[in-house]
This record gives sequence, structure tokens and C-alpha cells, in this order.
Amino acid sequence: MNENDELRIKKLLQQALPPVEGDPEPGRDLWPAVLRRLDDRPSALPWFDWALVAGLVAFAAFFPASIPVFFYYL
Repeated sequence: MNENDELRIKKLLQQALPPVEGDPEPGRDLWPAVLRRLDDRPSALPWFDWALVAGLVAFAAFFPASIPVFFYYL
């Protein structure tokens, strides 16, 4: 790559990604909203989580050699 190519790529990137105008920070603190949203979520696990656990237990019962593989990926 020569210098002309580098300058051309730099110019194209500057055109494609204009600089951010103004203050890039949010106008308010978002952390209280995140905490409120986490508190609003139900603490119970959905049915598909239980189905996944049951499937893994059934798979481990039929293929016991897979148990070390499960522990490895945990």
C-alpha cells in the first residue's frame, strides 16, 4: 500500500464516519433506570429454561460420557 492509497482510505473513512457533534454523554444518569428495570423483572425462571435443564439431564442420563464435557464448558 502506498501513501496515495492510505490518504484515499483515510478520506473515505472520514466521509463515511463524520465526527460526533456536541456532547456524546447522555443527558441524564442511566444507572437508576437500569436498576429499576432489573427490579421489575420476575425472579422466576421461564419454562424454556426448565426445559433446557431437563434436556441436559436427559442427555446426560442417556450419554454419561458427556458429563465431563458439560463440566468443562461450565
